[in-house]
This record gives sequence, structure tokens and C-alpha cells, in this order.
Amino acid sequence: MVIVAAGLSPAWQQILVFDEFVSGEVNRAREAYWCGSGKVLNAGLAISQLGADCCTLSPLGGAAREAIAAEFRSLGAPLRTIACREGTRVCTTILDQATSTTTELVENARPLSADEVAAYTAAFAEEAAQAKIVVLTGSLPAGVASSFYRELLDRTPGQAVLDVRGPELIAALTHRPLVVKPNREELGKTVGRELRGETDLVAAMRQLNDAGAQWVVVTAGKDAVLVTSIERAYRLIPPRVETVVNPIGCGDALAAGTAVAIERGADVIDAVRYGMAAAADRLRVVLPSRLDSTNVDQIARRIAAIEL
Repeated sequence: MVIVAAGLSPAWQQILVFDEFVSGEVNRAREAYWCGSGKVLNAGLAISQLGADCCTLSPLGGAAREAIAAEFRSLGAPLRTIACREGTRVCTTILDQATSTTTELVENARPLSADEVAAYTAAFAEEAAQAKIVVLTGSLPAGVASSFYRELLDRTPGQAVLDVRGPELIAALTHRPLVVKPNREELGKTVGRELRGETDLVAAMRQLNDAGAQWVVVTAGKDAVLVTSIERAYRLIPPRVETVVNPIGCGDALAAGTAVAIERGADVIDAVRYGMAAAADRLRVVLPSRLDSTNVDQIARRIAAIEL
């Protein structure tokens, strides 16, 4: 496989669409969907939807395991699973059409046994040995050491894109990953302070560059994306999106698109453009990671990059 998407926090996702949602009342959904989600599944499926050769590696348990595997098969997306005794967590997205708001009800990733973590690590080593790029993404379940992603990078001969935060990100920086992609809030928590403006934000990004990250990409919802290396800094302007159906998973699409473009030979700035286009395209549909690669190509051409 050219790209491997790896992480320990998949979800079995319920998406409920309401004409109007009122807290504290009985609300009847107009539409209901179930799908695999969580950062690792979102990223892996998005990479496949963009036409890249990708294997998604995820722990899965309970009834959701076969349902998610069937979903990936139906979409032609390779999936390798590690069977878990605990059922995969269930998360719920509430889409309120009246206010155009999205509410996310998130269950923490369920714990993994030491044997399950060891089996996952061994499977990752097999897949990563053949990969040009690995995408490591998502929070770690309780009990998994913050050094976990660093240990996976010990087994990674290719380049790495990291969509992680906090101690697990700091621990992984010794491997000099090509790209790390926290959002603004995650970056603040990682460096241990509130980030009050662009200057402060760039300074925090440069801390990660100094610690080993070759490029740092920081998102802030619909606002500009900032990108830094040791020597350079850029502001990328997202495209205007008229209709937002479901914003959940946009960051995962950005990480996926960035990895795909790097694998195809793009420099990092052009790769982030492509990732931003994938995130914008993701907004148009209810289900996460259903991307139109032709539309992504067109959007990417319209994204401006300004060197700071």
C-alpha cells in the first residue's frame, strides 16, 4: 500500500437530521444515518475516495466491526481490523436545519488490552513497511502510553503526516515527521498556553518546528490555515462554501488530502491546498469522507497562499 491510515479511536456514527432541534424536548429526526467514523476511519476512507492506494488499520469490536467492514468493502476501500473485546464506541451527530448548527455527542474511545495494542503494533509494522506515507491520527484510549505514536514511527520507513495533539504529539516529534496538523485549540493545549493572535500562533507553531516537525499546519474552522517550517510561514485562504451540510470530519479530509498530494509529488504548500479543497468538498454531504476528486481538483486551484 502507498499510504497507511492508522489510529486507535474509530467510531460507529449515528447522524440525525432535524428540521429543528430543541434541547430538553422530544425531537423527531427527519433523517437518520449510520456509518463508520472517528478520525482513523474518516482519514482512510477519504484517501481512498481521492483515488490513492491506501490501507486503513483500525481496532474494531462488537456489532460495529462487521458493519464498518461492509461499508468499506462497498466503497472499495481496503480495511484491516484488529478484533477487540470491547465494542467500538458510538458517537452521535445532530444536524439542526433551522439554525444550521451541528452538535456532536462523543463517547471516548474504549480501552484496549495490552495484547490488542501489541497486535495492532505488529500489524502496523507489516503495513508501514510497504508504505510511502503513513497518516497517524486521533486520540489514544485510556491506558495507551503517550509514546504510542512515536513507537509506530520507529517502524515507519516512509514519511509521516500526524493529526494528533498533546503529549503524544510532543513524543513523536523526535522522528521529524513531515507534517503535523493540530487545530488551533489543540495547538494551544499542546504548548500549554492560550494563543491570542496570529503572531502568538506562529510562535507556537515554530516551537513544534524547533522540536522536530518539518511543517506545521494549523486549522481554525472556516478561518485561514497557517503553515510554518523552520524558515517559512504561509497563510492559506479557504474557499467560500455557500452550503454547509455537515462539517464533521473536515480536518480528517484535510489530513487525507495533504497526504495524497504529497504522495503524488506535490510540495507541502500545494499539498495543503489540496487538503483544504478536500475539506471544503466534504462539507457538501451528510456522510463523512464522501469526496468528489474532480471537484477537489477544481477547488484546490482557487486557494491562495500568502507568504508571511
